[in-house]
Amino acid sequence: MPIFALTFVDILGLTIILPLLHLYAVAYGASPLQVGLVAASFPLAQLIGVPVMGALSDRFGRKPLLLISQVTTLLSFIMLGLAQSLEVIILSRLIDGLFGANISTAQAALSDITDEKTRAQGLGLTGAAFGLGFVLGPAIALIALEITDNLAIPAFTAAVYSFISILLTLFFFTETLPPEQRSNKTSPRFNPFAGIKLIGIKGVTFLLVLIFAEQLVFFGFESLMGLFTLSHLGLLGQGNAIYFLFIGIILVTVQARYIGKWSRKYGERNLVISALVLLSIGLLLVASTPKQPHPFYVTERVEFELRKQAIASNSTEAIIGDIQIPLPSDENNGVSGVLWFLVALIPISIGAGLVRPNINSMLTKRVGKAEYGSILGLSASVVSAGNAIAPILGGLLVQNYGTTLPFLLGGVWLGGLAVLAVMVIPQKSMEKVL
Repeated sequence: MPIFALTFVDILGLTIILPLLHLYAVAYGASPLQVGLVAASFPLAQLIGVPVMGALSDRFGRKPLLLISQVTTLLSFIMLGLAQSLEVIILSRLIDGLFGANISTAQAALSDITDEKTRAQGLGLTGAAFGLGFVLGPAIALIALEITDNLAIPAFTAAVYSFISILLTLFFFTETLPPEQRSNKTSPRFNPFAGIKLIGIKGVTFLLVLIFAEQLVFFGFESLMGLFTLSHLGLLGQGNAIYFLFIGIILVTVQARYIGKWSRKYGERNLVISALVLLSIGLLLVASTPKQPHPFYVTERVEFELRKQAIASNSTEAIIGDIQIPLPSDENNGVSGVLWFLVALIPISIGAGLVRPNINSMLTKRVGKAEYGSILGLSASVVSAGNAIAPILGGLLVQNYGTTLPFLLGGVWLGGLAVLAVMVIPQKSMEKVL
């Protein structure tokens, strides 16, 4: 399917850059706060850009907006590769965030060509492409950097993948929203921010709150996982890479193979509630992980490796500065901690794979076809808000209360939302409101 292919290639380009953003920033003498600004500039720009681009795709069609967003993404990667200052790096991320609504526009295109029974499965395909890109992109980035030791090469590699996505859209993507079904037929006076009015539709606000809350907790989990596994299991980058690979495999499997079957069998409402419960259980299991380092852990060796890493290795540290994480003792090495954490990742990964495609599918059923881009743009915007807030909030919790509390609070919070969803989302939520 062209939409899957272009989404995958788009995400591959993005995920080549994401793990290295702090390196680009620090290369030009950035302070921890400035590194945080680089990391936050993209999701903050998307808060404005994605809803507007979604509304424009409802007005002018999916293909033109896909091409515009992909071309600006290509330009942002080229700017990053050629950057000679911190300001240019930040500008490149702002441009990509403002105009790079690739994923939400692709989701709107999938919504155009699916019906109410198959929409969750279709949206799951973009999620699977997203997960697959997150598995392969960082690996490509690290290999490119290892071979060349030049930060410009990963940026130009990402630009190549972005250019391929443009070619896929230009020659293989067929417009999914014909002129007679566009919003200009029902609303001649165009307002790119008109999509905000959709929040007032029955059920939409709560679903957007759910997707924001889930992303806030899940992205916080992703951002803080390295700190948690360091303090509890003594793991550095290589060990965490294996865990992230495990998460990615489960996400791709759920979204590519099972989400369609399960949504038709159990209903999107029930899957959303089940996903929140699974995420809650998984986070509570993470919070109760035994503080036992892996069998090959040696405190002095890890301390030496950490001293060599003058550059912060994750976005949370970059945003709030140096966090002093107490290392575990090497007098109690074993496998209980790493196995417990591995088990905890299973419900987290399944829940994360289910929740967003099903919520997005439910959102599209509450609006007309001419507003799919607007509603999915709003959804992507609240996801960006969660991505911008999560590392800062989670990092402050870790700095003041330790590495366990964010996961404990996240598990309790999502459990409470699951109970609230049972009461608020009606049994017949799959019926179209408009």
